[in-house]
Amino acid sequence: MEKETIAVGLDLGTTKIVAMIGKKNEYGKLEILGIGKAKSLGVARGVVNNITQTIQSIQQAVAEAENQSGYKIKDVVVGIAGQHIRSLQHSDYISRNNAEEVIGDKDIELLINQVHKLAMLPGEEIIHVLPQEFKIDGQSEIKEPVGMYGGRLESSFHVVVGQASSIRNVGRCIQSAGIELSGITLEPLASADAVLSQEEKEAGVALIDIGGGTTDLAIFKDGIIRHTAVIPFGGNVITDDIKEGCSIIEKQAELLKIKFGSAWPGENRDNEIVSIPGLRGREPKEISLKNLSKIIHARVVEIIEQAFAEIKAYGHEDPRKKLIAGIVLTGGGAELKHIKQLVEYITGMDTRIGYPNEHLAGDSDEEISSPSYATAVGLVMNSIANGTDSATKYQPEIIEKKPVYRAPAAEIEREKEEQRVEEEAKEVAQESTQNKISKTFFDKYLDKIKNFLDNAE
Repeated sequence: MEKETIAVGLDLGTTKIVAMIGKKNEYGKLEILGIGKAKSLGVARGVVNNITQTIQSIQQAVAEAENQSGYKIKDVVVGIAGQHIRSLQHSDYISRNNAEEVIGDKDIELLINQVHKLAMLPGEEIIHVLPQEFKIDGQSEIKEPVGMYGGRLESSFHVVVGQASSIRNVGRCIQSAGIELSGITLEPLASADAVLSQEEKEAGVALIDIGGGTTDLAIFKDGIIRHTAVIPFGGNVITDDIKEGCSIIEKQAELLKIKFGSAWPGENRDNEIVSIPGLRGREPKEISLKNLSKIIHARVVEIIEQAFAEIKAYGHEDPRKKLIAGIVLTGGGAELKHIKQLVEYITGMDTRIGYPNEHLAGDSDEEISSPSYATAVGLVMNSIANGTDSATKYQPEIIEKKPVYRAPAAEIEREKEEQRVEEEAKEVAQESTQNKISKTFFDKYLDKIKNFLDNAE
């Protein structure tokens, strides 16, 4: 029987850190065994800015996932994002010694390794080298070169680059939390695996993942990754705007956004008002839902316009680059009311909300199927693709049972008697001490009176 591979994904978000343990079931679907969440305190806009707090949050999320699943986590695939991420296009080639020999995986590997040696800007590191289309001896548009013959193997690549210090900080946090790092994946690529179908990738699609600190973009066409970008704004800036605009605390602003927020101001009437409890000893605050929607609308428009600018930069207006499947929205920000309609209005492109439930087993928890867990689900899928067994079943500790000593009845009685005698002796000693003290005091008092009388005579 084939040994089941347990996969683990760790989503280091700006709002929350999620550790997810899963495996493939007999139908090829993803079965989630355990999930742990912790408030993200040391991450801002996708970048670690407090190592100690991040380690604590990772340990909390990992412990919760382990307790829920009964598995001990060894290593994880982690998602990386942040404004330091950039992507570029690059073409490279290798000349083969024997053109009559079949092209194999080793040749592709050699070509990819060659791209990894590219000179980057100081402090930058290559995260991903993703082959796009191959050319063999001038013949272009080859998607799968393995098995073909040729002397010159050429390919265009999508290269994802990030700050080396930011990548190392992520690695340090994970190792300090007591687990190993088995792989790093760009978060929009993980989300794309979780919510996009192969048909959409073929037709052409833009994935917009609106997280807490960043908005990630991934564009696919003809089944190939064409463009990636990270926009340094997300749901947290909407919350900040509500906090400032309504003069309330952050916790209340976040609750208002989730419960009553809408990206379309026309939906709310002027007389719709929600009352917020005042701070200690102060009067409750009344907030107009129309004003709330206007604040949210202004910031969401800014985020979507920046994402749309990236789609334009890719060149989607070119008929050969047209994104027939339109836009797929995912991440926590995609749960905002009427955001789908607003995106369609701004971009003029078909839009849907991306849920990861297509890849999940039928009995999965409803919470895991929400867009905010798309990245975590994609990272577990990535861990399965890597084939590393990332967690082991807890081994129950064998505790040696020592025989309990039971004293004979006579011995117990003797001990009780000794204890009683000891207590009585203490009481007698206490009484005699008190008597001695009072006697001494009385004697001294008598002596004083005698002296007084003698002197008076």
